[in-house]
Amino acid sequence: MSSRGVHDGGPLVRRAAGSTVASLFFGQARLHPERAAIVDGPRLLTYAALADRVRRLAGVLDARGLGRGARLAILSENRAEYLELFLAAATVGAVVACPNCRLAPPELAQCLDLVEPEAVLASPRHAPKLAAAGARQPPLLFGGPYEEILAAQSPRRESAAPASGDPVDPEDPLLILYTSGTTGLPKGAVLSHRAEIARNLVLRAEYGLAASDTFVAWSPLYHMGAADCSLGTLMAGGKVITIDGFDRVALAQIVGTEALGLLLLMPGMVSAFAAELEARAVRPKGVKICGVMADLVPAAEIARITRLLGAPYGNTFGATETGWPPASSNNIPVGVAPKRLPKEQSPFCEVKLVDPDDAEVPDGQPGELCMRGPTLFSGYFRADAINAQEFRGGWFHLGDVFVRNPDGTLDFVDRVKYLIKSGGENIYPAEIERLMLRDARVAEAAVVRAPDPKWGEVPIAFVARRDPALTEGDLLRLCRAGLAGYKQPKEIRFISVEDFPRSASGKIQRHELEKLISTR
Repeated sequence: MSSRGVHDGGPLVRRAAGSTVASLFFGQARLHPERAAIVDGPRLLTYAALADRVRRLAGVLDARGLGRGARLAILSENRAEYLELFLAAATVGAVVACPNCRLAPPELAQCLDLVEPEAVLASPRHAPKLAAAGARQPPLLFGGPYEEILAAQSPRRESAAPASGDPVDPEDPLLILYTSGTTGLPKGAVLSHRAEIARNLVLRAEYGLAASDTFVAWSPLYHMGAADCSLGTLMAGGKVITIDGFDRVALAQIVGTEALGLLLLMPGMVSAFAAELEARAVRPKGVKICGVMADLVPAAEIARITRLLGAPYGNTFGATETGWPPASSNNIPVGVAPKRLPKEQSPFCEVKLVDPDDAEVPDGQPGELCMRGPTLFSGYFRADAINAQEFRGGWFHLGDVFVRNPDGTLDFVDRVKYLIKSGGENIYPAEIERLMLRDARVAEAAVVRAPDPKWGEVPIAFVARRDPALTEGDLLRLCRAGLAGYKQPKEIRFISVEDFPRSASGKIQRHELEKLISTR
């Protein structure tokens, strides 16, 4: 028998290895039917109850022809139905697009136009935004209409074949999470079942999380952190507690009553949450690890929150596209205010640093970080040219520059593509600049990042006026009408066109504008 014959087991062998997010969840429901799966305010869903609701919703999707490859969209705050949709889509092979519910109507319209969803589900709070964004069909509303449809639908058999006749494959897309590009236009990062399963395994291996650990989904489910961790928890048999945003009182109460694995803490909320824990004299029941993005949190606040929680702080470096890798393996010990934040490469991926010609750089020299591994996303939706560029050579190019130290750790240097990270949200200056430049009174505009003790970084705009009557208030009103709140400049400074620092090719040099912030 040839070596090919020995190793190629055929379609049945490949199918036996083809677990999906849904099949792993249903496995936990069979093992632990009475265990709590989701707590959403006063409502508790056991694994048996959640599995029944997921099967009913999957039946609804099947009945409407929304099977393998169908595109759905959701616009909602965190709630149990968000996760029900994820699991029902995983069951039938559909993909769920998750736009940010804080977006202004023009931004939301761009996200919907990109994926052209065949059905939209929404909460009553956010449904009106769909009409303002020009959505092509009315949404299925959570609450009464949603519950009536589920009650009338027979549960779909778990073993039922998809409408396409082909079983759901681990490489099938499950989620589309939005991330901006350097143009400021949304890109849809496609996450497969394989990526979600691998991310769950990596997270548990890296941080020693148990299958039964509880996860609190307070950060938005349209972001990687809550989406990955919630699905991972439900695939493992743990409990997910959903909270509608950063409610520090509710979160403090949970810390005192629940044994948590990873407690996500975003820049901008660490100090406020620490104050809440202190005011209530909370004694944590147990937290294994807290925090993300330590680079954007003051060192003293890291020491403070870790002492209060009795848990190390995650010195993470990952992305929507990569999951927890490539470099989230080392933690900051309890009570330590770090002076440096070198990153440790995850053992579950491959990493290299390259120069602009994609040649590997020696240790000690800066290079763009490239990665490959099982947690990677499946490319950007409908973006063949971008994918060809970002995945060139069979590696994903993150656009972030690092230096490798003699001990193998990685020090962050800068971003190849200028990005502002504010309180866990990504902001690209080009989006803000483009909006300002639409105003005929603006001659030039450039947005840069400024350090902020609460949010880590915030956008500051430099503007040259054509009309001297143009005020900061005029531009801030323009931004409020067209941009999400977190994207709006915290300050606008007027300078002359001649004062914009430029390179030999005429490009504005943002790093020079950043220096002006510190000198004022």
